Amino acid sequence: MEVTPTFIQKKDNGKFLLIHFEDNSKFNISSELLRVESPSADIQGHGGPKTIVRNKTNVLIDQIEPVGNYAIRIIFSDSYSSGIYSWRLLYDFGKNHDKYIKDYYNTL
Repeated sequence: MEVTPTFIQKKDNGKFLLIHFEDNSKFNISSELLRVESPSADIQGHGGPKTIVRNKTNVLIDQIEPVGNYAIRIIFSDSYSSGIYSWRLLYDFGKNHDKYIKDYYNTL
């Protein structure tokens, strides 16, 4: 299923990404999850093992930039900006937020 957002905004001074989709679903995705699960190759380990990013509990979203009609780039308070977050990925993060966070903390 392809989903498209109808509204995107940083919330609580950048602690969350508020995103609404055309199927009427609404999600608050934590900046911590977005940062530690960045889809960039340097985090996801394309060509090697996945990198476990630590100590990002207090990282904030500074800016959100559109990337075409399919994604956004997020610039975080630690200056990280390598990930391109597709609509599908953001929907997955929103729908499965608690599972992703739990799995992340279990790997630490």
